[in-house]
Amino acid sequence: MTLPMEILALLFVVGTCAGFVDSVSGGGGLLALPALLWAGLSPVQALGTTKLQGTCGTFSAAYNYLRKGQAELASMTGIIVLTLAGGALGAVAVHWVSPSFLRNLIPFLLIIIAVYFLLCPRLGQVEGRRRLGEWAFALTFGLGMGFYDGFFGPGAGSFWATAYVGLLGYNLRRATAHTKVLNLASNLAALTVFLVQGNVLWSAGVVMGLGQLLGARLGSNMVVKLGGKLVRPLIILVSLAISLKLLSDSHPEILGWAGDLFSIAAR
Repeated sequence: MTLPMEILALLFVVGTCAGFVDSVSGGGGLLALPALLWAGLSPVQALGTTKLQGTCGTFSAAYNYLRKGQAELASMTGIIVLTLAGGALGAVAVHWVSPSFLRNLIPFLLIIIAVYFLLCPRLGQVEGRRRLGEWAFALTFGLGMGFYDGFFGPGAGSFWATAYVGLLGYNLRRATAHTKVLNLASNLAALTVFLVQGNVLWSAGVVMGLGQLLGARLGSNMVVKLGGKLVRPLIILVSLAISLKLLSDSHPEILGWAGDLFSIAAR
């Protein structure tokens, strides 16, 4: 499949925006996947290509966070291995299990996350109390979130960041840094499966990947500088945006209701 240059140029711009959003709060796939479907890729090929471009962005962000001391690989070995395994299993499951159940459930979980951060304005500003051991956290979220990211993906960054803040007591800057390392692991595992299956369009993936490298570097630098002041509002915004997108896919009338509410509020 050959894409015209103007389409590739647009995909580069989308990749840059997705890389910025992904490096801060997660949710870049909300931009990347619809763009690839619009470009004419099949759903499975679009998902595989999203993993290619997303891997470039998460690599850029994770490397930047590690280089600036926001995460330590030595302490993450166990959870990285489990996340790799979960990501590979999730990518395999795409061909055998319908994601419709997750498509209906995830919006409500993301709304809960948005409300959680909205009602707790100081959440993640400073280190908190640990509520779960490292290995229990790795077994639960490494396998579970790795599988989810490989199988479906929307909102994975928000889920990871919330888990790190709520269960391990990290501030939002450190939580985001660790999230990107684990996103990289699950993306690499899922990408390997999609490559073996031949479900990646290299031209689109590489062009968007270059945009992701740029956007992720810009976003991760801003997180290191601003911390929770940037991450918290973006987690709320992205969680609500993904929820609206997934709900409107299943129930198109929701967009009409949202438009009516917006019109009433604007009066």
